[in-house]
Amino acid sequence: MSRMDSNKPVWAVIPAAGSGTRMQSDIAKQYLSFQGKTILQHCLDRLLSHPEISGAVVVLSAADDTWLELGYHSSKPIVTTTGGRERNDSVYRGLVSLQERCGDDVIALVHDAVRPLVEHSELSKVIAAARNNPAGAILAVAVNDTLKVQNDDMTIASTLSREHLWRALTPQVFPLKLLLEALQRVIDEELVITDDAQAVESMGYTPALVASSAQNMKITRPGDVSFAEKIWLDQRDQQDNE
Repeated sequence: MSRMDSNKPVWAVIPAAGSGTRMQSDIAKQYLSFQGKTILQHCLDRLLSHPEISGAVVVLSAADDTWLELGYHSSKPIVTTTGGRERNDSVYRGLVSLQERCGDDVIALVHDAVRPLVEHSELSKVIAAARNNPAGAILAVAVNDTLKVQNDDMTIASTLSREHLWRALTPQVFPLKLLLEALQRVIDEELVITDDAQAVESMGYTPALVASSAQNMKITRPGDVSFAEKIWLDQRDQQDNE
């Protein structure tokens, strides 16, 4: 397997079909707002303003009646498609839609709809790493805390070494054809995976790890929105002072 062609375009694939039950809200978490925009709009703003990202595929729930109401526009193309029952199914359908539009010679940058704080410098690093590794690359944060394994009665069973352990984030960036094949296998064999990189790993490939800032948080629980807004404001102020 050779390294990715540096001329291949990069498209973002954003699974946004989840309901976000942990948020304890009637509104899907990607449509919660801060600073006058939904989380999904902030996410798209951040991705589509990056010079290497050519467009985006947004994967929506079949019952979504909010996306069109947003009236979101960009100078870059945005394609929408309908997701499936699980995140894997939604990412797969997004990739199929992207393949139908662009063919196989494209790089898929899969990013959570509720991670609106990824910075351009990190996007540049993970895209560069993916172009240089045929198995792609992901953003991740090294584990700093001591990790405990629990018994059923909530006592400590053991302590894990945190050496060489990382928390996987997104974006996760792969050749479109590779990720499609990997997710097709996951779906056909009903494998249980927790991220796209694991699907690629299950085929014997080794994606690269790229260190990310912990600010690239995933908004999942009550209280996360206000915390994300503070980070967003800090990032804006930092850009204004540069």
